[in-house]
Amino acid sequence: MPGSPAEPAPRRLRRGGPWWTYALTGPLLLFLLASFIGPVMMMLSRGVTNPELPEAWPQTAAALRQWEGGSPPPDSTARSLATEIDASARAGTLSRVANRLNYDVVGSRSLVYRTAAQLRQGAAVASFADLVRIDGRWQDRQIWAAMRHAATPATSFYLWAALDRRVDADGAIAPVAPAQAVFVDILLRTFTISAVVALLCALLGYPLAYFLATIPRRRANLMLILVLLPFWTSALVRTTAWVVLLQREGVVNNLLLSIGLIDAPLALIYNRLGVYIAMTHVLLPFLVLPLYGVMKGIGRDEMRAASSLGASPLRAFLRVYFPQTLPGLSAGMIIIFTLSLGYYITPAIVGGGADQMVSGSIAFYTNQSLNWGMAAALSLLLMLPLAMMVFAGRYLTRAVPA
Repeated sequence: MPGSPAEPAPRRLRRGGPWWTYALTGPLLLFLLASFIGPVMMMLSRGVTNPELPEAWPQTAAALRQWEGGSPPPDSTARSLATEIDASARAGTLSRVANRLNYDVVGSRSLVYRTAAQLRQGAAVASFADLVRIDGRWQDRQIWAAMRHAATPATSFYLWAALDRRVDADGAIAPVAPAQAVFVDILLRTFTISAVVALLCALLGYPLAYFLATIPRRRANLMLILVLLPFWTSALVRTTAWVVLLQREGVVNNLLLSIGLIDAPLALIYNRLGVYIAMTHVLLPFLVLPLYGVMKGIGRDEMRAASSLGASPLRAFLRVYFPQTLPGLSAGMIIIFTLSLGYYITPAIVGGGADQMVSGSIAFYTNQSLNWGMAAALSLLLMLPLAMMVFAGRYLTRAVPA
């Protein structure tokens, strides 16, 4: 209305706030979705999907999904299988299906290719018996069970394989052969190394963060620059430097020998100890920085009040000061544990053959064997402890007394 007082500015801002918020953050969210979240989700989906056989052999896949599996497949299924093997061999898509089946049953690749070669030479398949005459391995129930598992759009094959399990011909979950049972040990090793590194960073970083929070700001800024030095060098340079320092004739062993603490050089490299030292050095700032920020916001009046009420310094620290630092401590340990799960360069260079982590297996299946389903399944399993750590951190934060 004319002459009416103008609407207060804060109310106008509140009305336009959501629109401007979406307009400003929308491009960033779309960029993250297209460049990060989307590709990651597409990659992880490979661990629970079966696109190879249904795409290359659609009629055989439909027939196998209807087959109960208790008896040999019907002749119609054998005919459609032979027809689609020949068609996919001519189209150049046979290798994808053969490789997928070979992940489940070793030797399936050679079986499929031998059958395709016989079909090109004029072999006719009118019944299941004709397939067996081409290659006797077609009467193996495990082969047909693997094809039936691969015929479904979704699969748990890769996840079970990442846990050293397999689905047998009867559909039951069974352990793999002892010689093939490697992934559970690798996963446990990865979780153990990540947890120990997070604990070491907490033990070393908490006193350092407390010291930085209590000294004058000018000195603290200088010390923070020293803490941040690992961020300013590449991971390869940092790891190689530790190789030079920790080897048998390195600086650390020579120093310990010169001061008489040891009589012979210690094995500090190419073992689990070297992995702990190198990873702790690199990841320590991720705990010091959030913990330092929390400690700087804690006043000293609570500690003085506790002391005035008769609490000892240790009791005052445990009951008053330490609970207030739990948000920063839990956040730092979660960050370190998460980053440690994906470490690849440091364990590969500093660790021994028995100290490689699951990231090495993911890199192998992604770059060398091209088994992206197995790489995605191992990546999915790494997300479970991360979720547990996040929930544990939220619980610790909520447990802090007001």
